[in-house]
Amino acid sequence: QVQLVESGGGLVQAGGSLRLSCVASGGTISFYAMGWFRQAPGNEREPVGYISWSGDNTNYADFVKGRFTISRDNAKNTVYLQMNSLKAEDTAVYYCSAARSRYGSGWSDDYDYWGQGTQVTVSS
Repeated sequence: QVQLVESGGGLVQAGGSLRLSCVASGGTISFYAMGWFRQAPGNEREPVGYISWSGDNTNYADFVKGRFTISRDNAKNTVYLQMNSLKAEDTAVYYCSAARSRYGSGWSDDYDYWGQGTQVTVSS
């Protein structure tokens, strides 16, 4: 059973940056696609982006393209979400997730494991 723990959230001013980490335990995520999702109060969970098992392929939601970057270090069983040029509307709880499929998707139902989330708050 894979457990995922996110960290790196916090309070940041608009225009600032944060890097979220997601560390896996209980098994290797080397062959899992990894996704990042977020959920703001009153909103449904939405996909931020995902990365293939090898790291060769990434996909992002339009609202984060050019600002956010997903990467992974399979040797460390860790996935990262680098967030730059943050906006107030990026305020949300951010979740990482793991999918047995190797290439990932933007559909939350495709993911098998989820972390508890980390709060990101961007002040304007």
